[in-house]
Amino acid sequence: MIDWQRVGELREDVGAQDFGEVVELFLEEVAEVVMRLTGTQDSSGLEADLHLLKGGALNLGFTELGRVCDAGERLARRGRPEAVDIDPVIATYKASLAEFQAGLDHSRAA
Repeated sequence: MIDWQRVGELREDVGAQDFGEVVELFLEEVAEVVMRLTGTQDSSGLEADLHLLKGGALNLGFTELGRVCDAGERLARRGRPEAVDIDPVIATYKASLAEFQAGLDHSRAA
């Protein structure tokens, strides 16, 4: 679910000190998108929201979330936003976040 190699690369790229800030910004951005996805039946911005979520997820190593968002984004792009099931996006986000936080906590303790 998490590409820990990508997480390590990002930490090296931005530096350990700035890594926490990058993670915090990602999580804030994702929380906004998740709220939009769950709080509206308006699908006009669905493709853009899923694209944004996918990009952030892949940058941070949330590979499964990126995959789920990509599938939804492609449906929305093809003019089928009603076929996009948001529940797996939200569930995958929550599971990925839990795994990510547990992995970070474990690496800090080691």
